[in-house]
Order: sequence, then C-alpha cells, then structure tokens
Amino acid sequence: MAKAETSSQDGGLRLRARLRYLYHGTQPPAVRFRLTVIAVDLLIVAFFIAAPILKEAGWAFYVIDYLIAAVLALDLAARAYAWTDIRDWLKRPIVWLDLFILATLLFPAWLANLGFLRILRLWTLLNSDFFWRTVGHRYDDTRVEAIVRALSGLVTFVFVTTGFVYATFLGHDGIAGYVDALYFTVATLTTTGFGDVTLPGSLGKLLSIAIMLSGITLFLRLAQALIKPHKVRHPCERCGLQTHDPDAVHCKACGNLMCIPDEGG
Repeated sequence: MAKAETSSQDGGLRLRARLRYLYHGTQPPAVRFRLTVIAVDLLIVAFFIAAPILKEAGWAFYVIDYLIAAVLALDLAARAYAWTDIRDWLKRPIVWLDLFILATLLFPAWLANLGFLRILRLWTLLNSDFFWRTVGHRYDDTRVEAIVRALSGLVTFVFVTTGFVYATFLGHDGIAGYVDALYFTVATLTTTGFGDVTLPGSLGKLLSIAIMLSGITLFLRLAQALIKPHKVRHPCERCGLQTHDPDAVHCKACGNLMCIPDEGG
C-alpha cells in the first residue's frame, strides 16, 4: 500500500515537472509546445467570433462547443498544476476570465446571452506572460508589444460590443443579424454615424455614447503606440527610472552613465 502511494506521488511529481518544463521552459521542444497551444487558442477565438453565425448549424455547433470546453479545461488544469502555488495562480484576474469563458462553454443554454464575452479570450491571450514568453520574447518592452496590446484591446472591444448588441437588440431597428450588429458597432466606434442602423430607447443611446467614447480612447491608444517614440526598459541604477531612449548615454532624470545593450545583446 505504501509503495503504491509512493509510486503515485512520484508519478504526480514527474507530471508536474513535465508540465512546468512545457509551460515555462526555454528549450526548443517547450517553445514548440507553447506555439501549438497559442495556435489552438487563436483557432478557438476565431470560433468564438463566428459563433453567432455557426449556431445555425444546430447540434454540430454544440459538439464543437463542448470539445473546445474540454480543451480549455485541460489547458487550465495543466497550467494550474504547473504553477508553484495554485492559490497564487487563482489570484490572477486573467485566470478568472478564462474560468468564466469555460463556464459559458459548459453551460451554453443558461449562459447563451453572455457568450459574446468569450472573445475576451483574445485579450487574455495577447496580454499574457505565456504569449510574450513564447512568441514575443524578442519584442518584449518594444514598440511591437505596445502595438499588439493596443490592437488586441481595440479588436476585443469591437467584437465584445458587437456580441452584446446582437444579443440585446436582435430584431430591433435594422439589427437583423450579426453582420448588422458589427456594422453598427464599427460605424459608431469610428463616429461615422450613417444613421441607417440605430438602437432604440435610452439604453441604445447610452450604449452608442459609450461606444463612441471608448472608440476614441482605443484609437488614441493605438495611435500613440504607433507614433510615440520608442523607449526601452533599462532601469537606472541610481534613480530607478525604468525607460529610456534606445540610444541614451545618460539617464535623463539624474544624468547617470547608462550602458543600454542593443538588439544584438
């Protein structure tokens, strides 16, 4: 009996070590594994975006839905087991977002009207350490990272808002399908305002105002990431200033001599 328990514990330790290697290792096999996970995640996000249209497929849609739930559940369980302290892992807001997305997959009949929030998976992926450790390590703290993060926020907002409009206002004033909801969202977000598709009542007006204000903010953030002079993260040893110009020789805050490595090392 004791030997069986010891063997089981050893097997658990080996599994945890293997998962830590795959999810946190820097060797090529671990990186390839994480790239595969990211590719699957992007396919899942594509399914989430197309879900309102694919629902017309009937039972086949729910089969795919539950298969994705199984994949996501296995991924979350593996990440939790690979983490040193599961309680610390559960304190991360991104984890709770992923758990909520999993709940919408497991209970599609009860949480159907909240299904559009699944697209938040795109934001959690592109803003996770897991993503930047894998495909973005060379772009960490660069203009590329800033642009990708800003763009992920904009794209996520567009499709989450489209899903909300579709779920809430379907059948009202020109919202006859998902494409109409997307058209309204983009037209309002860009403040184009053609007026051929509008939302009824005070809720519709308030939502339109929120979309316009959020759109301005998100576009400004993206423009700032595209135009703002690039900075590199290199803390000053004297004053602690975190970012500097790539070619800086002295800290602009205290004048301390800097030695910022270039891209080659």
